[in-house]
Amino acid sequence: MGLLDGMLGNASKVDAAKFETEFTQILAPGEKVEHVYQLIRDYFVFTDKRLVLVDKQGITGSKVEYHSLPYKSITHFSVETGGTFDLDAELKIWISGTAAPVQKQFNKKLSIYEVQSVLASYVLK
Repeated sequence: MGLLDGMLGNASKVDAAKFETEFTQILAPGEKVEHVYQLIRDYFVFTDKRLVLVDKQGITGSKVEYHSLPYKSITHFSVETGGTFDLDAELKIWISGTAAPVQKQFNKKLSIYEVQSVLASYVLK
């Protein structure tokens, strides 16, 4: 991922195997990390049981918030693909009990359809 992509908030795919060991403290027994997308220092982590939004805070990033979203709490989601002049795609996820959706932008290097497919496979179970 380039620095410019990071500053613009665009996501890029990261090796999920790296996060199996890094996230051992927050994973439930038997839970597996399957897909990871990075936004600057933050992560969008899909496990086989939930979606974990990792928000690294502060200048050093030593303060970290792990926002865990069970797939059953996701009420609906939408994908907006990039256009001719706006090449970025956007994923919006609505969580039960909240009015505003979680929004993430993806650049043209990453298939928004792949992310949507992963999300759909868990939400539609």
